[in-house]
Amino acid sequence: MVRQIVLIKQLRKGMIVMKVRELVEKLDLEVIVGKSLDKEITGGYIGDLLSNVMAKARAGNLWLTIQGHQNVVAVALLTEVSAVIIVEDFDIEEEAVKKAEEKSINILRTPLSAYELAGKLFELGIK
Repeated sequence: MVRQIVLIKQLRKGMIVMKVRELVEKLDLEVIVGKSLDKEITGGYIGDLLSNVMAKARAGNLWLTIQGHQNVVAVALLTEVSAVIIVEDFDIEEEAVKKAEEKSINILRTPLSAYELAGKLFELGIK
């Protein structure tokens, strides 16, 4: 229900609805775990402090971070983000990858900084 309300609000604001799979193709993102690439993107959140992410990230958001440990997967599951994008080619712990695969959490990676990636997301209509 909450997800439907978010999507309706986005459509009213004229925002583009895009799936994670489309974003991967458009921005040439590396897929570390991609079991659910058909999730819709509702916006974005940038943050490395997990408590802030838990409080501020919304279902369907892309979460941009440098963190690559398994607590990221737990927070992604809790907040229902559509994907976690590890920026600046930071490493991702093997345990995090295993947990993400178990829980079907999309983990992507890019050499871009969070700032650069946010600009590209904005240009694509993800706000």
